[in-house]
Amino acid sequence: MVDDTDAHPEPPSAGTGGSPTLEEVARLAGVSRATASRAINGGSRVSARAQQAVDDAVRRLGYTPNPAARSLVTRRTDSVALVVPEPDERVFSDPFFARTLHVVTSVLSARDLQVVLLIAQPGDEEHRMLRYLRGRHIDGAIVVSHHRSDSLSDHLAALGLPCTFIGRPWTSTDRVSYVDTDNRAGGREATRLLLDRGCRRIGTVAGPADMTAGRDRLEGWREALGDAGLPTDAVVHGDFTELGGADACAALLDAHPDLDGIVVASDLMASGALRVLSAQGRRVPTDLAVTGYDDLGIAEHTDPPLTTLRNPIGEMAEEAARLLLEQLDGGLTLPRRVIFSPTLVRRASA
Repeated sequence: MVDDTDAHPEPPSAGTGGSPTLEEVARLAGVSRATASRAINGGSRVSARAQQAVDDAVRRLGYTPNPAARSLVTRRTDSVALVVPEPDERVFSDPFFARTLHVVTSVLSARDLQVVLLIAQPGDEEHRMLRYLRGRHIDGAIVVSHHRSDSLSDHLAALGLPCTFIGRPWTSTDRVSYVDTDNRAGGREATRLLLDRGCRRIGTVAGPADMTAGRDRLEGWREALGDAGLPTDAVVHGDFTELGGADACAALLDAHPDLDGIVVASDLMASGALRVLSAQGRRVPTDLAVTGYDDLGIAEHTDPPLTTLRNPIGEMAEEAARLLLEQLDGGLTLPRRVIFSPTLVRRASA
């Protein structure tokens, strides 16, 4: 049998009545089984003539490749993990994650890559997720909403697994690629907006202290108030959820009843804060002005509609997927960072 052949025999009869086999493809193409396997599964060492013959045979027979065989040849799984180290109830209720998943899936599916969603809370679930990543069941990973304690950037950098982070990781920033929004600038801009409208006792419902987004937005708030010579003591941390925002706002008002402005680190938390203010009879923005952060749909429907900083999560997720694809294609060898600017969206709450 000769691998590089121009012969095109008639398709073999389906004597068994089953699906076409690799052997039948090889016979029709006039090549060896090994050559047919390499041609179908993307391996090397296949001449152009043999590749064309195999492609023609696959098309004539309607042959469907075996994914497991392809993986053995290419060492690729054609799947990418979207890693979210958060409780599942938060992942499926927060529009931030819904938008991220939608955009990442759209970009990767265009390249015929399957997205595997990995959700893990700290503890045993996190250890299982790390074992899965170490097992190379996926070709790469996109990580979103990570915390200081999960050390995912260190783990993935040590594995040498292609990856990108949505949001700046705490460590290994010189070893992994990431995209982020300028959260510190956003915190400053929200605070300056309240200063410009005359607020002088401005508190904040900050994000989680173990997330870089939470810390950076808080630092922006502190910088703006510090530049204005105003106190920065009115701080309570929330967890980026509506209930967490309500609880944090209640605690903030108890400790600082004289506030005339609140910078809230996410729209979900701001929605909870607005409910607390309404229940206490405080008019927004007449008695107390409020800003949020994200602008992923909630801000338009609060009462009153929420002034917020637009977090370009769609663009960030698309860029993160693109950076990962560059790594998978071998075109990106050095870690990259891409920072997007937030945009102020003015509505009635401030």
